[in-house]
Amino acid sequence: MKTNAALSALTEALRRLPGIGPKSAQRMAYHMLQHDREGARQLSHALSEAVEKVRHCERCNTFTEETLCALCMNAGREQHLLCVTETPADMLMIEQTLAYKGLYFVLMGSLSPLDGIGPKEINLGKLISRATDGVVTEVVLATSFNNEGEATAHYISEMLKARGIRVSRLARGVPVGAELEYVDVGTIARALLDRRTT
Repeated sequence: MKTNAALSALTEALRRLPGIGPKSAQRMAYHMLQHDREGARQLSHALSEAVEKVRHCERCNTFTEETLCALCMNAGREQHLLCVTETPADMLMIEQTLAYKGLYFVLMGSLSPLDGIGPKEINLGKLISRATDGVVTEVVLATSFNNEGEATAHYISEMLKARGIRVSRLARGVPVGAELEYVDVGTIARALLDRRTT
């Protein structure tokens, strides 16, 4: 049987998405071609537009279509606070809490020497310039609590402290609404270590 090059290329392209294996990619490809060709055209157009128009904000490094993103242009934000996240999705999650009113810097990754991701690949030079601009007085590290995120937070913390910048880290602990008997021991231990007075 002759292979369909276009269908194979579509399946391979879909496999590039996180969490999508060969079978899932094949199902998606068949579904779109069989049941939703208009959706496939819309997806194709949206991807093409995004690739052409979306770039990095010159100040915080998140995604935007302008030179500066809307948050960086918002004069009402607390200019002295800078929250560092790994991804634009992490930044969006913090923004949705409505608890933080400062500005951001998005690394677009975390340090992972085994994967060839060092300080240059996650824009640490740009972060240092931003954090030492004379306006920022505190940097809040909001990297993930996995090995790479912890290593990244430690590395950034040491670099900024050496330059006289106050550095804080997101607290870890028991989730809101959780019952202690169902929380893992590591989380409880971390909550005890990070306890605060009331």
